[in-house]
Amino acid sequence: MVYPMVRRSKGIMTNTRRIFRKHPRDRGMVPITNYLHEFDVGEKANVVIDSSSQNGQPHRRYHGRVGTITRKQGRAYVVRIDLPKSHKDLIVRPEHLKKIKQ
Repeated sequence: MVYPMVRRSKGIMTNTRRIFRKHPRDRGMVPITNYLHEFDVGEKANVVIDSSSQNGQPHRRYHGRVGTITRKQGRAYVVRIDLPKSHKDLIVRPEHLKKIKQ
């Protein structure tokens, strides 16, 4: 009798080796100021996932998207991402957000 192989897992972190890879100079400890960034309501922010911190991390499909801060929820922020036919509200911690220079 032939048994089938083990089924491949399809978790949230699959196929992220290239997406979440850091530049060699950026590896190691993250500056504490990344965790202390403050955002105002209505401000635009870029979702850039920091792979060294897994808490408050959005799904990988939103990496590189621009959203608007709608409110603060605990330590995290609620970011509204506009999609072609709808919008999504993501709960993201500040270490995964970057301010857009205007």
